[in-house]
Amino acid sequence: MKKPSWIYLILLILAGEAVFILPFVLPRIFRPTVLEVFQLDNVQLGLCFSIYGLVAVHSYLLGGPLADKFPPRKLIAIALWMTALGGLLFASYPSLGMLQVLYGYWGFTTIFLFWAPMIKATRVWGGDTSQGKAFGFLDGGRGLTGFLFGLLGVFIFSLFLRDNVAMASLLERQEAFTYVLYTSVIIILIIGVLVWVFMKSNVNEKEILVERISFNEIKQVLKLPSIWLLMVIILCAYVGYKITDIISQFANEVMLYDQVESAQVGTFLQFLRPATGILVGLLVDRFKITFWLFLSLVLCIIAGVLFATGIIVPNTTFLFFASVVTIGMGVYAARALYFGVMKEGNIPLALTGTAVGLISLVGYTPDIFAGPAYGYFLDKYPGVQGHQYVFWMLTGFSSVGAIAAFIYYRMYQKK
Repeated sequence: MKKPSWIYLILLILAGEAVFILPFVLPRIFRPTVLEVFQLDNVQLGLCFSIYGLVAVHSYLLGGPLADKFPPRKLIAIALWMTALGGLLFASYPSLGMLQVLYGYWGFTTIFLFWAPMIKATRVWGGDTSQGKAFGFLDGGRGLTGFLFGLLGVFIFSLFLRDNVAMASLLERQEAFTYVLYTSVIIILIIGVLVWVFMKSNVNEKEILVERISFNEIKQVLKLPSIWLLMVIILCAYVGYKITDIISQFANEVMLYDQVESAQVGTFLQFLRPATGILVGLLVDRFKITFWLFLSLVLCIIAGVLFATGIIVPNTTFLFFASVVTIGMGVYAARALYFGVMKEGNIPLALTGTAVGLISLVGYTPDIFAGPAYGYFLDKYPGVQGHQYVFWMLTGFSSVGAIAAFIYYRMYQKK
């Protein structure tokens, strides 16, 4: 099977991050600002993420088979345009109730038409020999896109705050952030057009699509041990990814950085994602991809312990950034690899969408509970203590994920 062109992968990468810029990337980089301008506390923002997760869970399951029936290009482009339209409501600073409705809408637009088609298109590009490269470059490229969005967002935000950031009023910060949101909406719309026009595959669609999905195909997928192990691995790794949302807040509340400096820390974390993904893409196909997945979760455990023990304080700058690098490499390597092991787990290419839908039904449930959980700890125990509880949570989940990843490695190491 001939692989699609590099243009295909580049557009897939751009789309793969652009669709999540509004609901997740900007709130991650500008978390202290978002809490202020929307007048939210940590639990309220976490509940918005939970509503997103509740809608997304059903969208994973229903959207998975859709990806096995229709070409990815059209589904992805429509998802981008629908997500961008939600950004217009976001920029109007709606009430908490309307914001929750918006996050539910995004749970549909970013998952039902988008997630499984993206994973399937990546498997198609990777072919028989380059699954690690395909998924490593996908997540690394998505990270680079998020990093560039972050740089652009911080630049625009600081550009419209001409006075000292700490002295700027709430209205001035809101106005500056509005320009960030409108810029993001325009870019997402443009990427959707490019995907629709240019992301065309030279692969025979009969090789990767099925006419219909019946319960027999679902039973066939559920009989695979790799499906159940990936549910656990992705759930645990995704908790780690969700907890990176608070790194900029940790910089603000524990390291005592101002809002621009804390946003810069969040942007630095975004930079680690492309660096890790590209490194993974270049290396893992030469080694055992399942073992590298296990090692990535071990890095998450190490980082969790470093943050959770309370040894990182305002005067330990080097240790803070070393820990940020460790958690970034662990979390982003896991993200780059956990769908890359599907081929080794004997999951049929034609049923990728169905498999992704079933795996994601469990694997991405942290979208429901992770935000409120760490929001509760941060609000109930302000300052260092709350952050410590959050990172113990990271350590526990990463430990379970590492055990499941090691079992996956041992089970399929002969392949």
